[in-house]
This record gives sequence, C-alpha cells and structure tokens, in this order.
Amino acid sequence: MIARKFSSATSRSLRVCVVGSGPAGFYTAEKMLKAHEGAEVDIIDRLPTPFGLVRSGVAPDHPETKIVINQFSRVAHNERCSFFGNVSLGSSISLSELRQIYHVVVLAYGAESDRVLGIPGEELKGVHSAREFVWWYNGHPDFSNMTLDLKNTDTAIVLGQGNVALDVARILLRSPTELATTDIASHALDALRESSIRKVYLVGRRGPVQAACTAKELREILAIKDLNINIKEADLVKTSADEEEMKNNRIRKRVFELLSKASSTSGQTSGQRELEFTFFRKPDKFLESDHRNGYVGGVHFEKTTLKGNGDSGYQIATGTGEYEDIKCGLVLKSIGYKSIPVDGLPFDHSKGVVPNIKGRVISSYDVCEAEDGLYVCGWLKRGPTGIIATNLYDAEETVASIYEDVSKIELTSRKPGREGLLELLESKKIDFFTFDDWKKIDFEEKRVGSLKGKPREKLTTWKDLLQIHPSVFLPIVASSRLAASFRSQLPSDHSTQHPSSPLLSRNHIIASDQLTNKPHMSTRPRKKEAMKKHKKVTGAHEIKTIPDSEEHEQTTTPPVYEPEKIPIHENQWFKPFKW
Repeated sequence: MIARKFSSATSRSLRVCVVGSGPAGFYTAEKMLKAHEGAEVDIIDRLPTPFGLVRSGVAPDHPETKIVINQFSRVAHNERCSFFGNVSLGSSISLSELRQIYHVVVLAYGAESDRVLGIPGEELKGVHSAREFVWWYNGHPDFSNMTLDLKNTDTAIVLGQGNVALDVARILLRSPTELATTDIASHALDALRESSIRKVYLVGRRGPVQAACTAKELREILAIKDLNINIKEADLVKTSADEEEMKNNRIRKRVFELLSKASSTSGQTSGQRELEFTFFRKPDKFLESDHRNGYVGGVHFEKTTLKGNGDSGYQIATGTGEYEDIKCGLVLKSIGYKSIPVDGLPFDHSKGVVPNIKGRVISSYDVCEAEDGLYVCGWLKRGPTGIIATNLYDAEETVASIYEDVSKIELTSRKPGREGLLELLESKKIDFFTFDDWKKIDFEEKRVGSLKGKPREKLTTWKDLLQIHPSVFLPIVASSRLAASFRSQLPSDHSTQHPSSPLLSRNHIIASDQLTNKPHMSTRPRKKEAMKKHKKVTGAHEIKTIPDSEEHEQTTTPPVYEPEKIPIHENQWFKPFKW
C-alpha cells in the first residue's frame, strides 16, 4: 500500500486524468489523491453513469459485490476529484489532446470487445458473446435493444467454464421470480419470464481440474432449487498430471471436489431445468438450424485430450479427431474480453493489452522506452483477468510508478487540467455529466425500483439517461415526487398547469420521439458548476491542501441527493410543458 506523499515542491499543480470509471479507474484516482496531497484528478467515461463493470458486469443477484460503489462514491466526492461522463476517448476527445492539458493520463477503460473463435457459422443469429448477454440483462445502454430469442429453443450452450460463463448460465436457469427482486433490467426480466430454455450446456476444452471458475460461483449455481445437474463420472477420472496441478492450487482442488459431489447426485432431482457440464470438447463450427434460415441450430464439437506443456505443469487441450454435435438454439461465447486501442496508443494486438512496465506505457516490449506522462491500469494493463480487488493492487503499482516519475514531469510548465478540459468540451459542444447528474439518475432508479420491490429500476437507454441531464430534463415518470418537487418550487403564475405535466428545459421542449439521437445540450451551466469545484480546490494561485482527518470526514459521509432541495435557477431552467 502506498503511504508516501509527494514533496510539497511538486504537489502544487499535478493534473491527472483517468480514462475509465470502473474499479481500475476509481482505485487509481483514490491512490493518486492519497499519494499526492495536491493532485487534481479528473475521471472521464464514455457512459453518463460511473462504476464500469460494477454496474454493467456484476450479476444482478450479487448485490454484495456492488457495495464497493460506496467506496468509489466517496472518492468522487473528494474536492480534488471530478467525474465527466458521456465523454468518449477517441470520438469526444483524443489522447493527444488529453496529454496536452494533463501532466499524467492513466488509461483504465477496460475491455469493451470480445475475442472471436474464428470458426464457420460464428455470424449466425443466436450466437452471442457472454459480454453482450451480460450487458443486456444489466441494462447497458448499448445493448438495451439487443435482439435475443429465448422463446424458440429449449436448449442453450455456453462455451467456457469461468465465472462469467457460470453467471450467464445461472441467469438463464434461475427462477424469474427470484430475479424480480434484483436490479436486473426490466426488458431482460420480461424476456426470461417468457423463456423456453430448460437445458444449458457448460462446455470446456479441458477437464474439471482445469475449470476456470471459483468455488463460490460454482457452489451458487449447483444450489439452484429444482435444478437437475448432469456430470459424467468418466470426466472426473484424474491423471497424475491432474493431481500435480491440484497439489498447490487450493481453488482447483475445491472446484473439483464440488463437481465430484454434484456428480454423485446427478439426475436425482425432478426439476424442469437442467444443467450439464461437458468437458473435453472444443467447438469446430456452428451449425445452421434446419428450420430457421440464418439461425444457429447446434455446435459441431471435436473431442479433446490433455497433453503436458513442457515443465510448466500446465496441460493443453489437443483434438482427437473425433466429433459430436449438440443441438441448441442459443450460444453464448464466454471465451474472453478484448481491449480496443485508440489512436496514438501503443497496443499489443496479440495479447490485447497496452505494452507497459509496471503501468508505464512503452512503445513496445522490444523497445522499452516509456511514454512521458502516459500510464495504464486494469484490464488494459494486464488483460481481462482477476476480480474487482485485483484492480486495487494494480492501481497501487501504477501509482507507485507515477510517484517515481513525478520528479521528471515538467510541473513548472503549467498544464490547464480541468480548466482546459472544460474549455475543450465547450468548444466541441460535448454534453458531459457530472457526479451530481449521476446522483439524480441514481435517485430516480431507486425511486422507481422501490415501487416494484427492487433495489433500483435501471435507466437502460441513451434517451432515458440523457433526459436526466439538467439541460434536457424530462422526468421519466411525470407524476413522480421528483417532478412534483420541481413543480412545487416554480413561480406561482404556473400553478394552473396540469399536475402531471412534465418539466422541460427552457430551451429544449422535445417530444419523446425526437430523442432517438442524443440532443445537443449546452455545457455552459456545467462549466460554471465544475469550475466552482475547481476554484474551491485550487484557489487563486495555489492548491488548498486538506488535512487527512478533514478529508476522511468529508469522504466518508458523502452528501445525500435530496430532490426536494434542488434549487430552481433564476433563469428558470425548468418550466411546465403546456399541453
């Protein structure tokens, strides 16, 4: 853990931008704020909502995993930290522009694409990546309208046996009644209620000893009520190489024990749903349906066997030349995420990561020359592996590298940082979201969710999310307490309006069917708001340092968003719509 502080000589004007507001991004921001008593950290994200995969990747029936959001919120409330949502690296702002206005840029935007198998039939309808399915049921705005047919088949195949594979299989097999009390997206819950899927195959290239899941995730899916578990006892025969793999790996040993125990009761339940673990199979091609042109109808698998990989002790799967078909109408590929490069960023396409040494971006592994002021963290740094906490250690390493390099950074040539970002966003007419805007989204989701017995009802489309923006404000439910709160604060000459009239921006009275594309929203009020925070921290000439005790007090009790206390501005942003 980094407990060191930068010297006062260099702690007055370090401007840091973190790209990505997931765990890697927030842990990096947190460590920077603690390590550098005067650093100003801005977090940008292409989504209006923060928290990355904690919001869009963690399964809805794992609320305990999402508690880390409270810690990240405390970071965002720090006076020296600001969030800029709806700002996309590459399209909204370039990497070179960020490097011009910040001393340090840390890339932590994760992996938003998928590895491909590259086999025939991968383009068939009904073949999806697990990431797409996860983002669909978690309400990611990019996938809220994804076409997913769960009605016309009773069988699904999940390729992979890691934790994500178990997540998607569990969501397909769990009772929708149980999922109804989670924050699962409503469109996904409706589809799962009408689903005809009764059997799911979890298919792995190697054996049960090599299954990539953890015991916790496996135990959870095995405990689903009235679920028939099928595991072939022949697949559970261990070799001496398997024993060697398990010897020093407690997780592998525990997973194998759970699978063995489940095998002993295989087929003994009378439930309507079934989960079959299939080992030693690799997909050779996807088969087209005999009844639906262009749709998947099954997978052609090659049987595999394991062979040692030298002295590594790692066994690899090799084909045997024997094949079999498994019929299905849905395939979910859980074979790994993939990061996407941006212009001006060195990238190792074979590994899917940015070449780096302890977080320092280098031009290539052959030429280990560090890029000044450019760092990386999270999946973009190490690949899509690990759990949320893995990013904590990753961030500590990256921030330690920044600590070592800070003396080389030319802080005397002042970088505009947040002020420069605000000016750039305004010049490009980029409509950014602040953390206060997120709190409005958070409040509305929890309010509507409470009416349905859910922790929240996620806003799942770009249109709905952008309507929360103060320059284009259209309440999702016109008669809500939120709308009534705004209405009650309006001047008395508007009191004759219909009590359920929605509230709209002074300059943007927009019908819902006109909001298909993102509307333009002025950034001027946002710049004023962000600059107030900027000036409060920096003062006229120097950064105000906050004592550790005072900072702790402020960040552990973040202000609660209360719509009743939202002020109506003198220019009357919010006016009732005249029907």
